[in-house]
Amino acid sequence: MPKYTPTLKNILKEHHEFTSKSALQRALPKTIQTQTFNRILNYLEKSNKIIFTKNRAVVWIFSDDPKLKKVWKESVPL
Repeated sequence: MPKYTPTLKNILKEHHEFTSKSALQRALPKTIQTQTFNRILNYLEKSNKIIFTKNRAVVWIFSDDPKLKKVWKESVPL
C-alpha cells in the first residue's frame, strides 16, 4: 500500500495541464466516482484554480508562490 495517495488538486498542480477530463481521471491512482470528480472540478474552477480551454482541456492556473503573493500585496492599484 503506498504511503502517499495524490489528490486531484496535487496531480493538477504537478502536471499543470491535461488534454481532457477523462485523461485527468485516468491519471488518478484509483477510480473516483464521476459525480465526486465533477464536483471537485467545479469547485476548483469556481475558486479560480483551474480553467477549461476551448478544447475542454483542464489547466491549473493558481499560483501559491510566496514571492508572487508578496509582490501582489505590495502592488499599487491603478
